Amino acid sequence: MRRAAMAEADIDIDSIAAGGDGVGRMDGLVAFVPRTAPGDRAHIRYATGRRFARGELSRLLRESPSRASPVCPHYGADRCGGCQLQHLEYMAQLDAKARIIQDTFARIGRREVPLPEVVPSPAQWRYRSKLTLALRRTGGRWIAGLHPYDDASAVFSLSDCPITAESVLGVWRAIMAHAHLLPSAAELRGAVQGDAFTLEGGSRWDQANELFAAVPELSELWWAPDDSARRLLHSRIPQALGSSFAQVNTSLASTLHAYVVDRVWFYAPASVVDAYSGRGTTALALAERGVKVTAIEFDRAAANWVAERLPSHSRSLAARVEDALPDALPADVVILNPPRTGVDATVTDILARNGPQTMVYVSCDPATLARDISRLPEYRIMAVRAFDMFPQTAHVETVVELSR
Repeated sequence: MRRAAMAEADIDIDSIAAGGDGVGRMDGLVAFVPRTAPGDRAHIRYATGRRFARGELSRLLRESPSRASPVCPHYGADRCGGCQLQHLEYMAQLDAKARIIQDTFARIGRREVPLPEVVPSPAQWRYRSKLTLALRRTGGRWIAGLHPYDDASAVFSLSDCPITAESVLGVWRAIMAHAHLLPSAAELRGAVQGDAFTLEGGSRWDQANELFAAVPELSELWWAPDDSARRLLHSRIPQALGSSFAQVNTSLASTLHAYVVDRVWFYAPASVVDAYSGRGTTALALAERGVKVTAIEFDRAAANWVAERLPSHSRSLAARVEDALPDALPADVVILNPPRTGVDATVTDILARNGPQTMVYVSCDPATLARDISRLPEYRIMAVRAFDMFPQTAHVETVVELSR
């Protein structure tokens, strides 16, 4: 926002928006203010758009009782955009996420749902098994960091990330100690999940072998060059799948998985379609119980890995869900567990016409979840439960049961 055009006002914050900003109203105009909490009275500077205002906190006139002191030094000093809710006590974070889900269903999905339960994470800090950083070359050297929440073009150098496991940070530090072996480019993007590293960007990487040899902490090295698909360069394990399908919060992942399997099993299905099946954790668990499972996953390596482990009465298809779903139906239950972008409109069209009696939708984005369910008026919402897979951030995992 252009500071010269900004006005000032005092405002009461009454809720948290989906992106983590505090929300207040002034003269009938909704204002979004990062780093504020419900119950705050704040003096803000703001700029107005057509339908809302976007503000920045100047000072607190009254502090909310739900405020907490952020643990991460980058949260305030660098305005780190990786977390959005460190300034809230944990129970207030859970309440905010429940209300975000309820509000999103009402606004986008046109469905009224009760305030859902949000299962807390056993670990509120050091829970992340994955850390994605922007890499920028500045002053002849590489820095690795995150973006300020109010400047997506800037990157600050990250010294610590208190929501990330120390082991993951250790791998990142080992990589950066040999950053001179990275491709020649103005900027790159890298992700460490567990002990696997994926680098995005660059058109030529002559020293990839040297980097892998220099960082023995790495189990896998993947590269997605400019305008090319991701490929495995090196691996120290027999069969590499990469980090795409692993849960970021392993301390809560088993609870989420058990809940999904339990809810599907509740309907005593003889056949199940597991769409966007990833590494097949759910498909394998159901197949072991005797269910005939069709797992659908676009990533061929993952689909083949699952195919080798499924019993003979089940199958794993390497295909887009929108292409494979028509032949996979009919089924007693369909599980949807898409990426953050949600399902393709073709998928909801197929399900609206020929879908099963029951569906279980697992989502990491309430907005795309609500959008997709709005495309399924033939189904009613039977239950909603959320899981706080991402403490200190505004993200939340939601499981919805749908009945035709």
